[in-house]
Amino acid sequence: MTQTVIETLADFTAKTNFEQLPSAVAEEAKRLLVDGIGCALGGLSHPKGQIGVRYAALQGPGLVGEQATVLGSGTRVSATAAAFANGELMNALDFDAILPPGHVSPYVIPCTLAAAEAKGASGRNVLSAVAISHEMSNRIGKALDYLRDMKDGKPTPPPVFGFSTTVFGAAAGIGKVRGHSRETLVHDLGIAGSMSPVNTQWSWSVHTPTATIKYGLAGAVTDAAMAAGYLAELGHTGDIQLLDDAEHGYRRLIGSARWQPERITADLGDVWYFPTEQSYKPYPHCRILHAPLDVLINILEKHDIQASEITSITAWVEGWVLKPLWTNRDVKHVTEAQFSIAHGLALGAHRIPVGKRWQDPQVVFDPSVIALMDKVHYEIHPDYAKQLAKDPASRPARIEVQARGQTFFGEAMYPKGSLSPDPSSRMSNDELSEKFVRNAEGVLSTQATDRALELLWHFEQLDDIRTLMPSLCRSR
Repeated sequence: MTQTVIETLADFTAKTNFEQLPSAVAEEAKRLLVDGIGCALGGLSHPKGQIGVRYAALQGPGLVGEQATVLGSGTRVSATAAAFANGELMNALDFDAILPPGHVSPYVIPCTLAAAEAKGASGRNVLSAVAISHEMSNRIGKALDYLRDMKDGKPTPPPVFGFSTTVFGAAAGIGKVRGHSRETLVHDLGIAGSMSPVNTQWSWSVHTPTATIKYGLAGAVTDAAMAAGYLAELGHTGDIQLLDDAEHGYRRLIGSARWQPERITADLGDVWYFPTEQSYKPYPHCRILHAPLDVLINILEKHDIQASEITSITAWVEGWVLKPLWTNRDVKHVTEAQFSIAHGLALGAHRIPVGKRWQDPQVVFDPSVIALMDKVHYEIHPDYAKQLAKDPASRPARIEVQARGQTFFGEAMYPKGSLSPDPSSRMSNDELSEKFVRNAEGVLSTQATDRALELLWHFEQLDDIRTLMPSLCRSR
């Protein structure tokens, strides 16, 4: 009998150990951990992250032997509660890494870390789980409707979209670090799919004021995945045909018009796609504005232009983002500032050092930033569709700044943090470490930060990842 897709994914999870990972895959898993944990530390300064931490405390410490650490705070709660809090912390600043279908890390890494800490798993086991969860999320996301889809040469975003599909990768990561058998992994995945949250991104994108849950609550996915992992361990069974049945299965439940299961299973275990599509964020802002920010800041620094000298900024941006979420000029909450094109460019024009301070209320609502928003204009980049059809990874941007009675112009095809034909667009390990340090500032001591980075960059040497956690606790 032919295996179901879920059974194939369970086999992949069970058979893939650290020793089988190509060096580039293991390295990318490690980079994701450094970046994701750093973003969680930075998220302690943000209301969304703080709410996640408080909600985790309400859930309590759980059973002895099934606890995990809330990153940064050092609070120990149930593993499920820790995964919730850490997911919310990791995604709070919108600083976390990007991988199709969109955000993956804040949905899958917190589950793997919490389950691994409760179990006392090794660094090698965690790195395997991080790689598996990202690869699986990427493949399933690409089998369904995708945000950057094209039809007849035109960008055609789907009517229903979101990142809830990451629940499968999250469940696989949990099962991997907890040592589930192949049979239990099948049910981890089957249960997770049946508990998947709905995809709410477009609803959130067109409704104002913008909800702080964003494109889907990270904690909702971690809750579903953690429940699936523990329920399977306790004996529940899942729907193993969920990813095969196009008419009644997950494709229909998640609201996708497309279903290409061969994109999930083809060359699975032999070819790894996620390292070639993974990108990192140098700015705590929606990824669509990163290339414009690169260009704007380069212009201003090159000519030493101050924000007070600017009479106008015009940006040519990606075509699918002219929705209320991104065109909002009435920013009332710091989370709204993460997406507003006008606010992001106005803030970037002030040349404030990039980091979590960009979402400090004193910076977000600085009268100079708010005033400059009125001088920001934007329209669709004329070559957007052509470039997207040519290279789905491209994000063409053009910026025109008027200041001092002159016009300054610049453009870019790929934002910093991406893999591209230009090697300088990649964020190096040193740059990720620098980002970690900025996020950890005010949370960890300098000594603890250095120790944490040393352990994270040598993560495969940890026999028990619980030895890492003291270095990730807030300075007292």
